[in-house]
Amino acid sequence: MANRSVKYSNHYTDLSRKELAQVMEQTLSKRRYKHVMRVEKTALYLAEKYNVDKEKVSIAAIAHDYAKERSDEEMMDLIISENQDLEMLQFGSNIWHGPIGAVLLRNEFNIADDEILEAIKYHTIGAPKMSQVAQIIYIADFIEPNRSFKGVDKARKLSEVSLAETLAFISKHTLENLIKRNMKVYPKSIETYNAWAVSYKEENNDPFVY
Repeated sequence: MANRSVKYSNHYTDLSRKELAQVMEQTLSKRRYKHVMRVEKTALYLAEKYNVDKEKVSIAAIAHDYAKERSDEEMMDLIISENQDLEMLQFGSNIWHGPIGAVLLRNEFNIADDEILEAIKYHTIGAPKMSQVAQIIYIADFIEPNRSFKGVDKARKLSEVSLAETLAFISKHTLENLIKRNMKVYPKSIETYNAWAVSYKEENNDPFVY
């Protein structure tokens, strides 16, 4: 795994890496903060492997769960006041915290880079089109070292081969898991599955069985 010695240029945020990490440490529970740090380490490894901007990846990874532990009431208010997709209100905070986190980071810390905000916004639901920064955060959040659920080892192996194949696997795994648990599926998660697990496989004549 890559080390955590990324130096920020102040191009994407006025905060140093240490300062951004401190914000998250003060905002999140100890357990959540440790998760964020593991996601960053995993994401930087993938950024190195696939030659993706490490500074953007580091910022997005450290900040991706900024809104995770906000109250439902606060997030619901922000969905409405910030003109977010109102359909989200039918779902829970696992759907809300990505888009709301992106809004809060833009408003509170002037983080305006589209790829960073996209990565934070889509790190749980994905999207039909995602930058490599967003792909890496989506994958790193799924495969970070403390994850131990069925399928995570397969995702880790795929991440050594292809970001797109890993996204295809994760999007299908996530959808199947929600269906097995009889949970409502946010429509944009289905769009992610269609774009990656179905379209990627068809476009690449991929024989791999996910």
